[in-house]
Amino acid sequence: MTATIDVVADAERAVVLFDRTRLELLRALDEPRSAAALGRALDLPRQRVNYHLRELERERLVECVAERARGSVVERVYRRSGQRYVVSGAALGALSARPDAVADRFSSDYQMALASRAVEELGALQAGAAAAGQALPTLSLSVEVAFATPGERSAFAEELADSVATLVQKYHAGNDAGARTYRLYLGAYPKPRG
Repeated sequence: MTATIDVVADAERAVVLFDRTRLELLRALDEPRSAAALGRALDLPRQRVNYHLRELERERLVECVAERARGSVVERVYRRSGQRYVVSGAALGALSARPDAVADRFSSDYQMALASRAVEELGALQAGAAAAGQALPTLSLSVEVAFATPGERSAFAEELADSVATLVQKYHAGNDAGARTYRLYLGAYPKPRG
């Protein structure tokens, strides 16, 4: 079954993924297709398509879902491993953004490092849950708020921090051996225009 999001956490997978022709092939695999069908759709020679499909299959970015006999040839039908892809900071190794390496906790660098850590950790947790045949329990919230003044933004941030601290104090299980710790992070940034 195709994952909704395939988190690419390995450098070799990322290198294979970012080849221009392979990206075109993945985009064209919005539904399962053979190398011949992909070649026709992208106006590429079938041999070239087959080469790139083998590389994508080696890195588990596509999988063969059917084989059909076409005369003396067996035609393989492929689908991509995810409906969408995210590259985890784990693929960058030591170059990955790390929250503990950012001094300014109020900077956009820190927020991006937190988001990068979340992608990395969620990708690993998702893979582990999938391997165990389990769902991964998460909590997500996305809202938009417009502030009339910088002062209102600051007041909102203070109230939000107080509210979160109150909730954490109320529900945090402390050292309870049966408790499962969740990582909560909040971030706000100006919504891009357009």
